Amino acid sequence: MKATATKKKVSYAKWGYLFILPFFLVFLVFQLVPLVSTFYYSFFEYYRDGLTVVGPNFVGLKNYQELLSADLPKYIGNTIIMWLIGFIPQIIVSLVLAAWFTDVRLRIKGKTFFKVVIYLPNLIMASAFAMLFFALFSVNGPVNGLLKSLGVIHTPIRFLSSVAGTRGLVGLMNFLMWFGNTTILLMAAVMGISPSMFEAAELDGADHRQTFFKITLPLIRPILVYVLITSMIGGMQMFDIPQILTNGKGSPNRTATTVIMYLNNHLYSKNYGAAGAISVVLFIICAILCVGVYFTLNQEDEKKKHHHKKGGK
Repeated sequence: MKATATKKKVSYAKWGYLFILPFFLVFLVFQLVPLVSTFYYSFFEYYRDGLTVVGPNFVGLKNYQELLSADLPKYIGNTIIMWLIGFIPQIIVSLVLAAWFTDVRLRIKGKTFFKVVIYLPNLIMASAFAMLFFALFSVNGPVNGLLKSLGVIHTPIRFLSSVAGTRGLVGLMNFLMWFGNTTILLMAAVMGISPSMFEAAELDGADHRQTFFKITLPLIRPILVYVLITSMIGGMQMFDIPQILTNGKGSPNRTATTVIMYLNNHLYSKNYGAAGAISVVLFIICAILCVGVYFTLNQEDEKKKHHHKKGGK
């Protein structure tokens, strides 16, 4: 009798599940359970009044109704405005720098040095950045001193006493902190484009502007969507810079108070029901904005593909 060797099948799937198990355990304990708990308590009256804990008492949508009829819409508007003030120049400057640094025809020297320099502000803690700007733009700070010595102003400008000044400083700090990171991402996206595309455009006589708008910008759209969505989520979670710059008051007249600052006030006062409702509202807003941006850009791509197919027939 011939001995027939039977090959034992080895299943590698179980090892894959074993390797990803720690991630799911951490996600379950530190993210999913708190998320469900926050959503649950948002329907309850649950706060501390002195030494007395009130609740949890089920109140349905009362927390949401009170928040939406109070100042929450105003704080959502503040957050979006300050995010836009920083994001619009950030994406414009990052696109220009990415196009310059990746254009072989410009032959810019010291690219590595410039990459390091523009990325450095991203490594500074937001709290340190806010304290620095608080000192620079105070009434007796270096900026006012420089402007007075140049004869530009005669009396110090109270930057943090005006709505435009406070929001502008918050937007400026967000721009300076994040434009380097965005530039690096966009440069990576541009360098992922086949060089033959640019060579063909150059042979056809396309200039820099035509190459950028007709080739570069459409081909880096996936990274642009990623940058927009992540920046939007980060903007809606803006907290540390306006908190430190305005000493937690959101002055003047709470025009620099963000949604997370409002949430922090409720957590500080131990009003867990209202804090949970604010968190849920913020989650829904971020989800709607991100899904809207994603599907809008995808629909534009689908329309272009459909148009090209029809044109090819």
